[in-house]
Amino acid sequence: MLDPQAQALLQMMVERGVPPTHTLTPEQARAYYRERRTITQPDPREMAEVRELSATGPHGAIALRLYRPKGAAMPSPVLVYYHGGGWVIGDLDTHDVLCRQLADEAGCAVVAVDYRMGPEARFPAAVDDSLAALRWVHAQAAALGLDAQCMAVGGDSAGGNLSAVVALANRDAGVQAVPLKLQLLIYPATDMRAVAPSHTANGEGYLLTKDTIAYFRSHYIDDATHYADWRCSPLLHPDLSRLPPALVLTAGYDPLRDEGLQYADALSRAGTPSQYVCFERQIHGFITMGRVLAEADTAVSVCAQTLRRALPTIAAAT
Repeated sequence: MLDPQAQALLQMMVERGVPPTHTLTPEQARAYYRERRTITQPDPREMAEVRELSATGPHGAIALRLYRPKGAAMPSPVLVYYHGGGWVIGDLDTHDVLCRQLADEAGCAVVAVDYRMGPEARFPAAVDDSLAALRWVHAQAAALGLDAQCMAVGGDSAGGNLSAVVALANRDAGVQAVPLKLQLLIYPATDMRAVAPSHTANGEGYLLTKDTIAYFRSHYIDDATHYADWRCSPLLHPDLSRLPPALVLTAGYDPLRDEGLQYADALSRAGTPSQYVCFERQIHGFITMGRVLAEADTAVSVCAQTLRRALPTIAAAT
């Protein structure tokens, strides 16, 4: 059964005539995404520190935002976070509230990454920026008051995809790899071929539709042969072993549900510790909607508790 609160939200969007994302230009879609956050997102939590940063990337500067909660250890364990939005929409502001929630409840710092997006910068631009940002945060950890040995990556949707890809690329960097304690994958896209059964079962009527997925994919990827590239589809990487432990969180009425489960199972088969939690009654994107969906706050708490266990410095600070 669809959560009654989610059903009410979907009905409200119909009544207000909110246009489907795939009917908009990228510029319009970005504006709608920013504007609707005031309706669905909780009030932002106070932080001890919020600082704008700029990382050096392969194609120019990458904007970052550092959140440090009250009472955090110094140096602070840190989650490097990649926002969702189909590699086309979303920014530091659309996920500001969620980053504050995670920092506050986990007791760790969060560094949010404003990676380049399509169609202006297509695949693999987002991957390149995401990996560069992780390495920059690690290199600058001492100057930023962060614990370079106590780091995690995480993200939702497209950001979950980027987190999984970054974890793989980081592992394959060998001696240059950043020590990661966790990958937090919130309804991640893991297979760009979009062939999992949930793409059909949940492809209409639940906010993220098959048409919107196709829209995002077409703006991010300019050649269908890239679908099989593990940097697009981490599920297709031939070796998922020796990765940081993962929490994979999905939603029952999400087209991406099954590929999230498939990724969690594939990690487990490869010997990578993996936990899987499905919020069976929820829709894609729900974790940022705590003002209207009570289960969003529960999901945030699940993620934060997992971060607390994964980043051991936190336990000594609380």
